[in-house]
Amino acid sequence: MRIEPSKHPWMAAPETRRLLAALGEGRFVGGAVRNALLGLPVTDIDIAVPMPPDETVKRLEKAEIKFVPTGWEHGTVTAILAGQPFEVTSLRRDVETDGRHATVIFTDDWEEDSARRDFTMNALYAGADGEIFDYHDGVQDLIAGRVRFVGDAATRIREDYLRILRLFRFHAWYGKADMDAEALHAAAAAKEGLQRLSGERVAKELLRLLECPGPVPALRMMAASGILSELLPYALRLPRLEHLVAIESENQFRPDALLRLSALLPDEIGAADKVGERLKLSNAERARLEALAVPGDKVPPHLSAGEVRRLLYRIGAPRFRDLVLLSWAAASRTGSMIHWRMLLSIADGWERPRFPLTGYEAMEAGVAEGPDVGRLLGLVEAWWLEQDFAPDHGQLMEKLRSLIGTAS
Repeated sequence: MRIEPSKHPWMAAPETRRLLAALGEGRFVGGAVRNALLGLPVTDIDIAVPMPPDETVKRLEKAEIKFVPTGWEHGTVTAILAGQPFEVTSLRRDVETDGRHATVIFTDDWEEDSARRDFTMNALYAGADGEIFDYHDGVQDLIAGRVRFVGDAATRIREDYLRILRLFRFHAWYGKADMDAEALHAAAAAKEGLQRLSGERVAKELLRLLECPGPVPALRMMAASGILSELLPYALRLPRLEHLVAIESENQFRPDALLRLSALLPDEIGAADKVGERLKLSNAERARLEALAVPGDKVPPHLSAGEVRRLLYRIGAPRFRDLVLLSWAAASRTGSMIHWRMLLSIADGWERPRFPLTGYEAMEAGVAEGPDVGRLLGLVEAWWLEQDFAPDHGQLMEKLRSLIGTAS
């Protein structure tokens, strides 16, 4: 079997050809080969070379190709051509592992390098001419949709417990039938090892799983085997997540991993905060997750247009959209989607109006400098909202003066 380079622009691109020519002995490896064989888009291009990293660097320097030593201890440098990054990694063999990290030595044996990779479908190599090198029946597994570990599943998992999550993530993306029984048994038996992993590594795999077209079957297997509770020890809402996934699919909404995580978590005070901390999410991601977990923050489907605009003004379109989708996902599947779509369409065209009055104008109108400025402007703004933003500047000033008179 081979990949036809002329049918894959990433293989035939001038920068790719130049890099391979400079390296002399490189082969494509991993996801690029897997996706090309499946006819899926290729975004990350990894190249394996049968030489130590210092020799890789010499060849890149000789060809005047820019590079960054992004993972030197594991033999990886990132070459950059025409703005395109290429990870170039020396063939290696693991000599010591602790469930999180590996100590490696470099080799020139392709089959030895393939034996340390996680799944057979990721242990595929392709030459510059597209010839496939398959040492573990990876092509057959890929076609069958079978996610199978290279060698003994339990051994592979003990080398890096993150492979438990990768098993479910890859099955969710590429699996076509039941999960490999040996792999599932080994993953369940080793689930406590997940506690040894950093939050960042767990988050990366979990969010990648959640953004796949159909994550729920894999999550149900994780729950049944006790693996999911190691990560999220809560009464999870899988039916709500399943409905959200269906909504996104039926309406051609782009999958949103963080929103899906929010749908999965229970409406339990503190759960979102603890999950954000465990997964070491960014400040923006944590703020979004926590904001969506506020008790009582739900959007009913039968809001009037004016009520929608007022809510949009108060919380903004992004959060409003999130809340609509979560509320929709929590609603009955037999209900009409028209009202939910109408809410989203209003949000999509929303431009937040600017409140016309300023504190300076309030003081010029006679409000004493201090807390009364904000208090009275807040009352005027609330009235403006109730009037659906219709009053103009003059009417707002008139309302302010009437309030000043009442306050005095």
